[in-house]
Amino acid sequence: MSPDADAHDRHRRLSPAPVLDLDPLIDDPGTRIVVCCGSGGVGKTTTAAALGLRAAERGRKVVVLTIDPARRLAQSMGIDSLDNVPRRVKGLDDSASGELHAMMLDMKRTFDEIVEAHADAERATTILNNPFYQSLSAGFAGTQEYMAMEKLGQLRARDEWDLIVVDTPPSRSALDFLDAPKRLGSFLDGRLIRLLTAPAKLGGRAGMKFLNVGMSMMTGTLGKLLGGQLLKDVQTFVAAMDTTFGGFRTRADATYKLLQAPGTAFLVVAAPERDALREAAYFVERLAAEDMPLAGLVLNRVHGSGADRLSAERALAAAENLEAVENLEEPRIVDQEGGKAGLRNSPDTYGSSESPASEAPAPDEGSPADPKNPSSERTEKGRSAEPADRSVDQLTAGLLRLHADRMQLLSREQRTRDRFTALHPEVAVAEVAALPGDVHDLAGLRNIGNRLAAGRPELPEAAVD
Repeated sequence: MSPDADAHDRHRRLSPAPVLDLDPLIDDPGTRIVVCCGSGGVGKTTTAAALGLRAAERGRKVVVLTIDPARRLAQSMGIDSLDNVPRRVKGLDDSASGELHAMMLDMKRTFDEIVEAHADAERATTILNNPFYQSLSAGFAGTQEYMAMEKLGQLRARDEWDLIVVDTPPSRSALDFLDAPKRLGSFLDGRLIRLLTAPAKLGGRAGMKFLNVGMSMMTGTLGKLLGGQLLKDVQTFVAAMDTTFGGFRTRADATYKLLQAPGTAFLVVAAPERDALREAAYFVERLAAEDMPLAGLVLNRVHGSGADRLSAERALAAAENLEAVENLEEPRIVDQEGGKAGLRNSPDTYGSSESPASEAPAPDEGSPADPKNPSSERTEKGRSAEPADRSVDQLTAGLLRLHADRMQLLSREQRTRDRFTALHPEVAVAEVAALPGDVHDLAGLRNIGNRLAAGRPELPEAAVD
């Protein structure tokens, strides 16, 4: 048995992963949050939007929270733009009385809302106008992930939605979403923040003495490193934010517990590629370690073939045979001498110096074939048919090579899936076939939702974003 066929049979003998059935998950009233997570570029946003649409058309009131800055999602939902406020999506099949809303996280606006909600007007103005705060709220490492957690907590606290579908940030690592609250908490509890807030906490003369003696050395050093104005901005920000720091940690802890609650389900999204599935495996292990409920793995862009019984090895061999025959025959396809056409593969052509024209006279040059001469008609037909035969052979060989490439791709994807399944045989998997183009409307999202619910791909085609 060939190595290619042996690998194919071995893959077929492996126990398949359990199939992830997503309809019962999104239909269950107890499911209140679905978090789509995974590494970047694996289709999290499309998966989240398709699940949200399917749940809404099955009767639930759904909001999809995306952190992906791409405008493609808004366009596919028929919305001009998404912002920090949920927008109603029109054009749904509302026979089940469901609703779909969508929003895109505005990181800075969410931070501003927190400040406005937890500080009096004067202090809020001081914070919002502080240059250090403006830099922190717009681009501090981990702020986007933390604000996604904040917004999720806000949406859930309103109790307005049957289901919240979260598309996690397109971070380098999917784990950033879970780590963000702890990182921000570490920043707020860090030595620099404690030192900067110490004078305000001590108060009165003690505070001033501490500031004048203890802080002078530190601020002098930091002033050289950061610049005096930046240090002053940091101190002003810390003093204004001191009373709200505890609120950040409290809310982060509450949201983290919400993610561990039975009403939350995590979907790890990946593509059948080594790096994406390695990240997915790591994330599955992390969810288990954090006691967070994993629903399963969504495997996007899975390729397939309706002719998978023809292996790559056999297809390549057939293509090489066709090309070899064509190369052998090409020099003797047409033998022209003195304007006369010779018969293809005639045995008299070999080992003889006589012209084939003596065997099969042809009509005069420039005149039509002689209707009284059958051999002349056959020669004309042969001359027109032979190039067509060669063209068909070339096309067939090319198609066989394309099929071999596809089968090799399928084999690589299958090996990658097998490695993941061997590590995590308990994880249910829903496979989504790759599509010929991008999803750009509700019909495309509906198609993805149907494929997600099917769990196993139909005949896949090309690629989906």
